[in-house]
Amino acid sequence: MATTYAVINLDDTNAILFSQVNQSSAQTMRRNLANTQGLLSYQVEPSFITNGSLTPVSTMNHEEALALMATAAWTDPNAGPGE
Repeated sequence: MATTYAVINLDDTNAILFSQVNQSSAQTMRRNLANTQGLLSYQVEPSFITNGSLTPVSTMNHEEALALMATAAWTDPNAGPGE
């Protein structure tokens, strides 16, 4: 089963049921450098998305998520490996 990745606004984290996604809490989500958006991943679309409690900014596949994480908005271009 394919993994789907969803970019969400961090203001919406109270709507997330972490038992339905691969992250265990808001603190374990990958976040953009501005700390305004986070990335969730899941194999089955969570109920909080299907019922409209949370609307993702975007959804993507693995390759698209990797490309997004490589952008300057998500990864500091001046950071060294492991930073």
